[in-house]
Order: sequence, then structure tokens, then C-alpha cells
Amino acid sequence: MITTTPATAEDHTNYNLGYVWPISVVAAMGGLLFGWDWVVIGGAKPFFQRYFQLTTESQIGWANSCALIGCLVGAMLAGALSDRFGRKRLLVVAALLFAVTSLGNALANSFTIFVAWRIFGGVAIGLASNLSPMYIAEIAPAQIRGKLVSINQLTIVIGILLAQYINWFLVRNLPEGATDEFIRNSWFGQQGWRWMFGLTAAPALLFFIGMFLVPESPRWLAKYGKTDRAMDVLTRIGG
Repeated sequence: MITTTPATAEDHTNYNLGYVWPISVVAAMGGLLFGWDWVVIGGAKPFFQRYFQLTTESQIGWANSCALIGCLVGAMLAGALSDRFGRKRLLVVAALLFAVTSLGNALANSFTIFVAWRIFGGVAIGLASNLSPMYIAEIAPAQIRGKLVSINQLTIVIGILLAQYINWFLVRNLPEGATDEFIRNSWFGQQGWRWMFGLTAAPALLFFIGMFLVPESPRWLAKYGKTDRAMDVLTRIGG
């Protein structure tokens, strides 16, 4: 008969929480960028729509939804690629994609280029939405795993809130009743929406740098026979 010993509060003292929590927060930046990049287009829509002179429902719908194609691709590739190259490397790639595509959208001068960058940005969303919680789950001690994984859900909401606030802040001085022609020729229609996308590069850069400071998943290391490195990570985590 197999028996188990219930975990007690004293078990938690064996964990290096000052190490585990920062690792989890860094990985959860993927969730923040997921939420941020996903909703930022909502605030930018009235302005890039005038800039690119989108007049049909199909054009407007395509601009708002094209990122879903990238999300699908990123989600489908996340598992296989992270099994081959590691969770950390794929999260680094996702962070880089978030940064590059946000700047690409900010600098786009044609609708085709804008859509292309949005699709590539969707790939980053698909990767991060899968890998951030996976990485946290594999790095976290079992007794506090649920608490740490939930950080990713919190950062998604924070990302949504930050994107909405920044969108509002950038256009708060837009005159009431502004016409399409006024918006198209004003700072709001020429530059304002670009800042909405471009500012996403700031947290993406922090995510990119942070991922170089965290270890690879010990589960992935052990799976591929790198037991010494896996043991080093687990020893530092504690327990």
C-alpha cells in the first residue's frame, strides 16, 4: 500500500521563494504582452482606419482579425518547438517578436505591411499564451504551483488595462465631433495610433532581457538527459 505525507506549512520554508517568484513574474510578462497586444488595436482602429482609408467592412474586419491567423500558427507550433528547443528559447523568440512587430506596425506605411506585422504579432501571442503558463508550472514547487501559474492570468488582465489606459491617454484631447478628414490629417490620424502600437515594444524589451536571466525549465532539462543542469535549478529553487 502506497501512502503519502500531506504537505505542511513548514514545507514551504524549504523553497527559495525569493528566486521562484521573480522567475514566475518574468515568465508571466508573456501574459501581459498577450493581453496588451491583443486589445491595443481596439483603440487604434478609428485612426489607422482613416489613415489607410479603409472603407469596406471586409477591410476593417480583416485589419482587426488578421492576428488570429498568427495566433493559430503560434499555438500549433509552441508545443513541438518548445519540446525541441526548450521553453526558455521559445519565450525569448516570443519576446523578440512582440518587440519587432509592435515597431513594425508603428512604422507601417501601407495596409498590406500593417496586416503582415499584425499576423507575425499574432504568432507571438500564440507562443506566449501557451509557453508562459507551461514554463511557470514546470518551474514551480507543487505546493504553490497553482498560485504561481495564476500570475499569468493576472498579467493578462493588467496588460489589457494598460493598453486601454495608454490608448485613452494618447487621444484624450481629440476634439468632440471630429470629422474623418480632420482625424486623417491630424496628429491622431498620422502619428497617435503609431504610438499605441510602438509603446508595446517597451514591456516586450523588458520581457526579452528578463528571459535571459531565468533558467531553463528543469523538467525539459531532465527530459533531454541534462540532469546536472536540472538538479542545479531544482537545488536553487529548494526542496
